[in-house]
Amino acid sequence: MEATNLSVAAAGVALSPRSQACSGSPSPFGVIRSTPHDAVQAGGEPLFSVFTVLVVTLLVLLIAATFLWNLLVLITILRVRAFHRVPHNLVASTAVSDVLVAALVMPLSLVSELSAGRRWRLGRSLCHVWVSFDVLCCTASIWNVAAIALDRYWTITRHLQYTLRTRRRASALMIALTWALSALIALAPLLFGWGEAYDAGLQRCQVSQEPSYAVFSTCGAFYLPLGVVLFVYWKIYKAAKFRFGRRRGAVLPVPPSVQVKEAPQEAEKVFTVQHQRATVAFRVSGGSWQEQKEKRAAMMVGILIGVFVLCWIPFFLAELISPLCACSLPPIWKSVFLWLGYSNSFFNPLIYTAFNKNYNNAFKSLFTKQR
Repeated sequence: MEATNLSVAAAGVALSPRSQACSGSPSPFGVIRSTPHDAVQAGGEPLFSVFTVLVVTLLVLLIAATFLWNLLVLITILRVRAFHRVPHNLVASTAVSDVLVAALVMPLSLVSELSAGRRWRLGRSLCHVWVSFDVLCCTASIWNVAAIALDRYWTITRHLQYTLRTRRRASALMIALTWALSALIALAPLLFGWGEAYDAGLQRCQVSQEPSYAVFSTCGAFYLPLGVVLFVYWKIYKAAKFRFGRRRGAVLPVPPSVQVKEAPQEAEKVFTVQHQRATVAFRVSGGSWQEQKEKRAAMMVGILIGVFVLCWIPFFLAELISPLCACSLPPIWKSVFLWLGYSNSFFNPLIYTAFNKNYNNAFKSLFTKQR
């Protein structure tokens, strides 16, 4: 992710270019500059404008909420034994990447935004550490979303072959590949001399500006996982629609001794036809508990993917188009796109816990025991 620099504007808020991207690609972002009109003077003018204070406050709250909510998810998974299995290890991997985004990436991005003149004054070594963690954590967060989508897809379409043991192996492999690929994208500039992040003369810290690295990093960090999650959700939708439709039209044999009548309190209705010694039941509507569970899983994946696309696609579209056409969006929009992407780390835990009652019960139990 790239950083943006916020400082106070002389007659309002002015944004100027700053390049950094979580994907590892260059991008200009805005800064709010400070001028003597905004400084504290003899007339008692405030150092910061009201708008700047409001923006900084919102960003600080976003950082704190992202860190605390993901940390709560991690603590819950560690303390509840029922969560020590698939798919909760995928959720835990996502929470780890999002916690690191909130703890290591977003605060330094905010510091960089607040610095006047878009200058990095924390040294070359810290610049490399920050940029590497930026690319590593954001890329891992994105690929973890793809891993969760794949796990849900195999659960729905291969529920007989995709046993718990198979899911454990598959999820462990996906987690290992996610972090290995993220590390490769993050460390490629340092390992292979693929551009320089720190400019001592300009005191600028940004992701490598090499065009070839920009294409490599944006594709590896976003466009490839985007293709995976869109394809997977399309397959989930088709498979779920086919299975649920087939269930509603299913013909099920019922033992002769059992008299099945219309069930008024059931979601589905069953009618029987007597023929000699056989009784046949026709299921005409409704769904089973397993069907409802799979519907919730499909809905969760759909919302997770939808929020993921809405948060990241504006930023990465700008990152891909700008180098190719040598053009640039207004800096204020690039700044908005950057923090919109960061906010995906806040929405992730909200989505996959909202569709799981076990998390809600575990949260209540966790706070009740500590009273």
